[in-house]
Amino acid sequence: MSEILILYYSRYGATAEMARQIARGVEEVPGMSARLRTVPSVSTVCEATADSIPESGAPYAELADLQQCSGLALGSPTRFGNMAAPMKYFLDGTSELWLQGALAGKPAAVFTSTSTLHGGQEATLLSMMIPLLHHGMLLLGLPYSETDLVHTTAGGTPYGPSHLAGINNDQPLTEAERRLCLALGRRLARTTSALQG
Repeated sequence: MSEILILYYSRYGATAEMARQIARGVEEVPGMSARLRTVPSVSTVCEATADSIPESGAPYAELADLQQCSGLALGSPTRFGNMAAPMKYFLDGTSELWLQGALAGKPAAVFTSTSTLHGGQEATLLSMMIPLLHHGMLLLGLPYSETDLVHTTAGGTPYGPSHLAGINNDQPLTEAERRLCLALGRRLARTTSALQG
């Protein structure tokens, strides 16, 4: 079995739900499995150490998760058109893998959730792509053959799935957003499988 790492940060649960849907899409492809991992919050006043196991949800990611994966889906909520600080903090600690070229040639994709429709979804997705390009990863988006991209009135971009969570972060994924997450998972898994021959 080849494993796709679904690495995300989620504060209110929407990005975590997107991660679960992408994992479902990955596991629809024969010979592929998904590994869900998250990152701890970052203290605003000092460098704090989180418990090694979160209270709920996926375990915290380690560099070994990135090194061992065959492909990566990276997700974060939007923070002023950028990825959230906990995800950036984790990625900033991957220099060891960069020096080894450990992620070079592996396929990757990104996803996000925002409170407002024009809250920086595409800018956030692009911001997450930059460190992946520095690692030499092969980026995948969503093609317009996924017709939900044309018809959605909520989230969805060619750069990767997105979700409109609402100003109170209480809107569930729409069916179109869910389908786009599944489609990304399948596309990432199929590409990974094809690259492995």
